[in-house]
Amino acid sequence: MQNMSAQPWTVNYQPGVPETIELPSESLSHMFARSVAQAGDSPATEFFGRQLSYAQIGEQVERAAEGLRRLGVKPGDRVALVLPNCPQHVVAFYAALRVGAVVVEHNPLYTSRELRHQFEDHQARVVIAWDKVVPALQEFPKDVPLDTIVAVNLLDAFPTIKRLALNLPVKKLRETKATLTGRTTGTMAWKQLLAAERLNPEHPMPQVTDLAVIQYTSGTTGHPKGAMLTHYNLYSNALQGEAWMQGAEERKEILYAILPMFHAFGMTLYLTFGIKKQGLLVLFPKFDPQMVLDAWKKSPASVYCAVPPIYERTAMAAKEQGISLKSAKFCISGAMNLPDHVVELWESLSGGLLVEGYGMTESSPVALGNPFHPSRRNGTIGIPFPSTLMKVVDLDDPDKVVAQGEPGELLISGPQVFEGYWNNPEETAKALTKDGWLRTGDVVTVDEAGFVTIVDRAKELIITGGFNVAPTEVEIALRSHQDVFDAAVFGKPLERGGEMVVAAIQLDEGASLDEQALREHCRELLAAYKVPKRIVVIDEMPRSLLGKILRKQVREQMLDRL
Repeated sequence: MQNMSAQPWTVNYQPGVPETIELPSESLSHMFARSVAQAGDSPATEFFGRQLSYAQIGEQVERAAEGLRRLGVKPGDRVALVLPNCPQHVVAFYAALRVGAVVVEHNPLYTSRELRHQFEDHQARVVIAWDKVVPALQEFPKDVPLDTIVAVNLLDAFPTIKRLALNLPVKKLRETKATLTGRTTGTMAWKQLLAAERLNPEHPMPQVTDLAVIQYTSGTTGHPKGAMLTHYNLYSNALQGEAWMQGAEERKEILYAILPMFHAFGMTLYLTFGIKKQGLLVLFPKFDPQMVLDAWKKSPASVYCAVPPIYERTAMAAKEQGISLKSAKFCISGAMNLPDHVVELWESLSGGLLVEGYGMTESSPVALGNPFHPSRRNGTIGIPFPSTLMKVVDLDDPDKVVAQGEPGELLISGPQVFEGYWNNPEETAKALTKDGWLRTGDVVTVDEAGFVTIVDRAKELIITGGFNVAPTEVEIALRSHQDVFDAAVFGKPLERGGEMVVAAIQLDEGASLDEQALREHCRELLAAYKVPKRIVVIDEMPRSLLGKILRKQVREQMLDRL
């Protein structure tokens, strides 16, 4: 690696942030065991008011690990997780790692079809899933090898009083219970997995170089790719985050787990960094501003990382209710552009700066960030993290570095950069240069101080609500409808940040648009956030000489009409 001290951006680091980190030599399982041993009775998780200590979480991990071992899970096997944020998610993650397995995270909002494609790729035979998702898993065709579904009932983690209250004959309470629980026929209960004895302490720990997680990322082809992240990658990124958050104290921080832990940002922030700091993870299965503010009264957040719309909704609700947000010291926004008005609103109510960061699944995920310091520059995605290098290269020639200030593709190098894509050497070769630099696909400029601004996305991914949507995947769903001849999908920028999914469609001759029916058709095939919010009919698609739809041209034409 190049000499970090020669990099211009390090002078803008918050005082105390090192230019390089001490790289990890052990696995996340070692890190977790140390946190359990040191934190003991300190609270580790809070879920609807019920807390579990590090000692309690640690015991559950050892029992669940033994349960997985008895199910035949061996080192290197994949264990799939399809869970919202809940204490069981924390336990399942570290239990799978403890036996040397590879965790595969999945979005529980996905349809059976979306999940099936990923399971066909990674071939996990054991899945730990929210019981609401069980029917989707049981719809898999018989050629998808799935031996055991361990069903998780979220109510098991509730405080006893709240769990009993949901059985009362009150319509609202019954409705709430229905949204939290599902069918479990033909499954193994999570309680059964935990009924095992503790894993033999002599069972070998994974090594730092072992594969820890396969995290699926939306591809422009419409087929998600499984990014392979090692213990070294993920532990390194946790240490980089720890270096960046100067002043964060062990066993003192309260982290609000609002970002989903099945997403790379949430996984690193809570499951690795949060556990490394021995903090309290306040877990939310979904974002609800009232739920957040109710929890704030008992356990006020000191680390509150989210996407811009969540910051705005939280701040507005807190302002209306007169609830102080001054406890929030460390606030990072990611996944979409951060508008100035959101920064001003949040910082007028909180106890620290709201800064923008940048990352991608392939970098575990954080690679750049704005300092928690007056040197931060709003409107940029910041500067490289410690032990991280960047360069900006010509869009047509990744070996040619562009002049400072000129637009080009951002490339990243560091210990957090992934190993490649699972079973996909062709895409791996496109993502990594021969000397291991990660091609981000983002077109950026870098100013004289090293702060990076995104100019455009070379990849045509749409970012909505903090999630990536591949246009091709939505287009395939639209074209499968009997009345649609062709489709082009793109994102329309929103004033509040992020984008709206828009579809331009060309109908079959003689067909007419039934927008509601077409959306229902898409909902059967896609997660709800991928379904187009606007559908517009056009007479003919602009195409290249080879007949390929010119998606960018469609977008330019349509944006004026929307």
